[in-house]
Amino acid sequence: MSNRVQNLREYIELLKEKNILVETNAEESELKEFVRYISYNSMDVKFGTLFICKGTHFSVEYLKSAIKEGALAYISEQKYDLSEIKTERNIPYIIVNDIRKAMAYISDMYYNQVWKELDIIGITGTKGKSTTTYFMKAILDDYLKEIKKPKSAVLSGIDNYDGILNEESHLTTPETLDLHKHFNNAVKSEIDYLTMEVSSQALKYHRTLGVKYAVGCFLNIGEDHISDAEHCDFEDYFQSKLKLFDQCETACVNLDSDHVERVMDAANQCKKVVTFGLNEKAGIYGYNISTSGNSITFNARSDSFDEEFKINMPGLFNVSNALAAIAISYALNIPLKNIHAGLKRAQVSGRMEVYTNLSKDLYVIVDYAHNKMSFESLFASMKREFPNKKISIVFGCPGKKALARRRELGDLAGKYSNHVFITEEDAGEEPLMKICEEIAKHVEKHDCTCSIITDRKEAIRQAIADADRDTVVLVTGKGRETRQKRGTNYIDTPSDVEYVQEFLKDK
Repeated sequence: MSNRVQNLREYIELLKEKNILVETNAEESELKEFVRYISYNSMDVKFGTLFICKGTHFSVEYLKSAIKEGALAYISEQKYDLSEIKTERNIPYIIVNDIRKAMAYISDMYYNQVWKELDIIGITGTKGKSTTTYFMKAILDDYLKEIKKPKSAVLSGIDNYDGILNEESHLTTPETLDLHKHFNNAVKSEIDYLTMEVSSQALKYHRTLGVKYAVGCFLNIGEDHISDAEHCDFEDYFQSKLKLFDQCETACVNLDSDHVERVMDAANQCKKVVTFGLNEKAGIYGYNISTSGNSITFNARSDSFDEEFKINMPGLFNVSNALAAIAISYALNIPLKNIHAGLKRAQVSGRMEVYTNLSKDLYVIVDYAHNKMSFESLFASMKREFPNKKISIVFGCPGKKALARRRELGDLAGKYSNHVFITEEDAGEEPLMKICEEIAKHVEKHDCTCSIITDRKEAIRQAIADADRDTVVLVTGKGRETRQKRGTNYIDTPSDVEYVQEFLKDK
C-alpha cells in the first residue's frame, strides 16, 4: 500500500486531464504545497486540507470555518468571497464543472488507488442487495477463516465494517471520499475481500467512479427512487443501475429480472458473465425449493455441481438472493463447502427476523421491506407461509424521495392487510403528517382498517396489542436501524427489534 503524498499541482493536473477543471488561481509556490488531507466536512479539517465544497445545504460559512482550521485550498463549482477572512497566505480556489466527478478522482488519487489491492464485489438491484451482501460475507468469512485470513469487509445499507470502523450506515453506498477511506482501512487491516451494495444514486452521481469490481451482480429492477431529488423517471433509474457493468471484470445476472434482455446486453461488455435464477437456462439454476419452519432448502445446478443448499431465513424470495451469492462465489472460485457453510450460517440483521410471544401464538416479523418489489415479495411469502392468518403491518415512507412509494405501498398494504398502521420513517424535511395522509389515501381504497400513529414506538405497540392469535404482524422499513431522519439531523431511537421485543413481553 502506497503512502505517497501528492502536491496541489498533481490534483489540478488530474482534474485538467479528466476535463473537469474550469480555472484555478493557484500560484507556483502554492502548487508545490502538499495535500495532507481531504475533507468535505468543516468539522473534520486539519492543516494542509484540500476542502471540497459540496451538498445541497452547503454554506460559505463552512468554507470559512475550514480555512480557519488550516485548509490550504478549496475545490468548488463556484468562487466564494473570502475577503473578510484575514489569513497569512492566499487561499487558492479550484473551480470544476462537476464536483461529484472531481471528488471521485481526487479521492482515488489521495488514497493512491488502494482499492486495487482488494477483490471488490458490487451488488445492485431494487430489492435484495443487503441480504445478498450478507450472504456473501458469510460465505467469504467461512472461507477466510479456513485459510487463516481476516474476515471480509462489508459496506451496506445496514452497516459498514472495514477492519477498523464498524458502524451503522447512513447511505446504501458511502460518499466517494468515505468509500475510499473504507478501502484504505480494509487494506491496512490486511483484508482481501470487500462486498458492497451499489445504489443507483451512487452510480448516477459517480460515488464509485474509477473503481473496478472483481464481480458486479445485478439482482433485479423495478420502479423506485423516482423524485426530483433522485431519478427523473424509470429510464434514468435503470440506466444508472446498468452503469455497474462499466466497472466489472465479471458480471452476475439474474435471468428472472424484468428487462433481462437489456441487462444482458449491458453485461456482455464484461470479460465474463455468469447467470443465475429459477430459469432453467441460468448458469446457476435453482430448483426443488422447500420450506421447514424458518429454513429453506433448494437445489442449485451449474456446469460443475448439482447440490442441495440450506438457508436459515424465512421468505421464499431469499432463494434468489442465495442463488446470487452462489453465482458470485462460483465466479470467485470459492470452494463449495464454504458456500454451503456460509449460507447455512448467514443471518441478516433486520431482514425477516421472526419474533413470538411466550405462548408462541403470535408472530411478529421485522423486515427492511420498503419499496414496491420488496412489499410484493413479503406479502406473497406471508400468504404462502401463514395462509390462514390475518395481516397487520406497520410502515411509513421517507420524505422528499421515492414519492411513488406512498401510492404503491399504500395500495399493496391495503390490498393484502387487515389493519395498516402508518407511522414515521425518515420524514426528513417533509411534514410527517403530510406523508402519512398521502399513504392513507391509497390504503383506504381497500376494505382495510387504517390508523395513522406518527410515533413509531406507539404504532408498533398498538399493532401488537391489537393482534390476536390469528394475526401475523409485519413491522417494515427500519429493521435494526437506530436513527430517524428528522429535518436534516439523524436522531437516535430504539430499533424496531427492540420495540417488538419489549411489547411482546405483555402478550
